[in-house]
Amino acid sequence: MITECPYNPQPKVGKVIVYDSTLRDGEQMPGVAFRHEDKLKIASMLSEAGVPEIEAGFAAVSQHELDTIKSITGLGLDAKILSLSRARQSDIDCALKAGVDIVLLFAGTSDIHLRYKYGHIVNHDEILSQSVDAVEYAKSHGVKVSFSCEDGTRTPFDFLLRMYKAVEDAGADRLGITDTLGCITPEGISKLVRDVKAKVKRPVSVHLHNDFGLANANALSAAMAGADAITTTVNGMGERCGNVPLEQFASSMFFLYGVDLGIDLSHLTEISRQVSQMARYQCSVNHPITGENAFSHESGIHVAAIMNHPSTYEYIDPEKVGNRRHLRLGKHSGASYLKKRLADLGYECTPSQLNLILDDVKSLGEQQGRVDDQEFLSIVKRNLNS
Repeated sequence: MITECPYNPQPKVGKVIVYDSTLRDGEQMPGVAFRHEDKLKIASMLSEAGVPEIEAGFAAVSQHELDTIKSITGLGLDAKILSLSRARQSDIDCALKAGVDIVLLFAGTSDIHLRYKYGHIVNHDEILSQSVDAVEYAKSHGVKVSFSCEDGTRTPFDFLLRMYKAVEDAGADRLGITDTLGCITPEGISKLVRDVKAKVKRPVSVHLHNDFGLANANALSAAMAGADAITTTVNGMGERCGNVPLEQFASSMFFLYGVDLGIDLSHLTEISRQVSQMARYQCSVNHPITGENAFSHESGIHVAAIMNHPSTYEYIDPEKVGNRRHLRLGKHSGASYLKKRLADLGYECTPSQLNLILDDVKSLGEQQGRVDDQEFLSIVKRNLNS
């Protein structure tokens, strides 16, 4: 009996590093500001789950941010700690003071960023020179450097490649492709990763946004094309429409592509819900993998099949990602599940009584969407005692 999708490829993929940016890009989600102790807790949870690299913040933002990153580096976590930094010495100095393992340098490289983002006229030669100087400065202080071209997916390839080769020669340890506006397609990112990797010697990372809902698909395409590192955030938090969701990428890689990222997937739901609580926003109930409804079933046909064999409507066991199965009562409930619920409660009823109970459950479900345990018990007692 086939329980897996036989059409999914099982490609040969090299080691893929997840570097999670919940504490930096995730916190840039409008309205979110993690407390100092929350950031330490999130970093610890991510490291405990096996996330190998954590972008802990942007040290140059404030003294408080620098101090928090320094506290995270002082935790002695297994994960390497990164700080974002513009291609300028003052930013790099802040990252160095925080004691990070990797400085994540970036510079805007698209024509539109060069023309409208910077406060003065910047041409290709200027931004390239500044970037090389920044890489050399950081490397001279004994820290690893990852260099990313912001808005890279709207940067002409010849200049993009020129930037990568220049910073590679200056000592950059990793080269980053950034889809700042989430505007590249899975086919586009696959080609871009392959084209870049064919021309450079250093590992290549990708940082992807979700403006068109393609972040996870693009991350998977990038990984299949040979990307060495992928940026994620818990729940896909981040600016505008967010980033690649950690829980979706890690689960897709493992269960659909057969690639183990070294992350303990059973931690995912707890991390997802803890971060949502700390960020003071409600994650969607139908959020893939970790949402409340990810393994919830109400339809009578589905529930009856689930009770016979969960794989009929669940591709993976919810426990593998730290979630739980929920069989719900409501408008779409069927007799099979009601019989089981009644038996579990120790009640026996005639077929006519079962139909009356089912009618009442459906009616209440139509009114309010869901029937909870107490309401169900009241319906049962009312119909059995009438």
